[in-house]
Amino acid sequence: MIQEILFATGGFVVGGGAGYILLKNLSQSNSNALLEQAKAKARVIEHEAEIKLSDAQIKAKELELKLKEKYEQKEETLLAEYNKKFEELQQKDKELNNIFKDELKTITLEKDELKKEQNELKNLRESLNNLEKEYKEKISEADALVERASGMTKDEAKEIVLKRVEEESRAEIAHIVRKYEAEAKKNAKKNANFVLAQATSRFAGDFAAERLINTVNLPNDELKGRIIGKEGRNIKSLEMLLGVDIIIDDTPNVIILSSFNLYRRAIATKVIEELIEDGRIQPARIEDIYNKVTKEFEESILEEGENIIFDMGITNMHPELVKLIGKLKFRASYGQNALGHSLEVAHLAGVIAAECGGDDKLARRAGILHDIGKALTHDYQGSHVDLGAEVCKRYGESDVVINAIFAHHGHEEPTSVESAAVCAADTLSAARPGARREVLEAFLKRVEDIEAIATSKKGVKQAYAINAGREVRVILNAELVNDDEAVLLAKEIAKEIEEKVQYPGEIKVNVIRELRAIDIAR
Repeated sequence: MIQEILFATGGFVVGGGAGYILLKNLSQSNSNALLEQAKAKARVIEHEAEIKLSDAQIKAKELELKLKEKYEQKEETLLAEYNKKFEELQQKDKELNNIFKDELKTITLEKDELKKEQNELKNLRESLNNLEKEYKEKISEADALVERASGMTKDEAKEIVLKRVEEESRAEIAHIVRKYEAEAKKNAKKNANFVLAQATSRFAGDFAAERLINTVNLPNDELKGRIIGKEGRNIKSLEMLLGVDIIIDDTPNVIILSSFNLYRRAIATKVIEELIEDGRIQPARIEDIYNKVTKEFEESILEEGENIIFDMGITNMHPELVKLIGKLKFRASYGQNALGHSLEVAHLAGVIAAECGGDDKLARRAGILHDIGKALTHDYQGSHVDLGAEVCKRYGESDVVINAIFAHHGHEEPTSVESAAVCAADTLSAARPGARREVLEAFLKRVEDIEAIATSKKGVKQAYAINAGREVRVILNAELVNDDEAVLLAKEIAKEIEEKVQYPGEIKVNVIRELRAIDIAR
């Protein structure tokens, strides 16, 4: 059994070795065959590559020949064009040389002619100088003869002639001025009157004269002593804190508060009324009530300003400006309340701007702010115009509003319809009878100055101011002044009044020339 297994195992080993040797020989022969096939294919590919390379070299050579031929053709064309242009330039050069030679000849001829003319001109100038000299000699002889005949010197005669020419020119100028004024007024006056009539008829403002004193009614005269206090302590505290003068006299049941500042007077009046109602009149209580009333007034001022701009349809205004508008209620100018005046100007400006094609809302805004500086004049140095413009610039108001503030007092010219409307409305509001009042002495002085200016003119018989000094009537001597000269005289008087007299609003100069002829039928 073991022997059989050994024989079988040996046979298997011998068979396996023989199979391995056989397979190895077969694999070697297959590899050689594949190698030969690969070499054959490589030779074929190499041959094809050589053929393609040869074709490419042939095509490159053909392309090179074509490009060379094309280049030679282009070169021939450019050379031909160059030769042609060169020939043309040579031809033009010849032509220019010919023209230059002709022009040179012409210039030479003209130069000779000019030299000849200069010589002739020189001769003529010498002849003219001789003639002028002879003319002056003749004139001198004539002047001497005229002086001997007339008994006047040359300067005296010249002065008479110039004066006569001046008089004739003045009359002619006056006639022209009168003519064009009439033409301008023919169309402009009708439109202006319509606009002003519309403005004034559509707005009627209230007017309340402001005073420099307020009166406080007392239940009885015993309160006067309590207001004065022991050794005057209460009245001293009141005057020092309120900034007003308290006048206590024999007038029954009344005390008087005096101050130019309306705001202080209003606060003082309210403080004393509340002290009387409270009954405790002493320095500590006075200060408490003063602080309470001041705070209430500040709130009421802002509320007043807000109500005003709301009623007028104005939006986007800084709260500080709104507060200043409310504060105008306690300012006055020539007795006219500043807030009432500003409201009147705002409404009138809106109507005028609308009639003239402008922005009525912007005109109302500029009108209500045109005197805003008057709310600051008691606290800061400077004119109300400068203060108002500065505060409006600070709080972002438009250029139209700033221009209206400057223009309504003549600091600038109006640059828009709205600014011009504010200026016209300001004049209407301030100049209407009863709108403002002034000290009697200043009024009389102004009237005297106006009449003196008018009567100082040549040909004036009489002059007198009427309509509260807002018009001056000038009566002329008809034998000394004609109608045309009367027009110039009115302008001269108006201009001199503008330069020498200070006044609110405007003054009308009415020059009257009347010739009366009287005869008697017998």
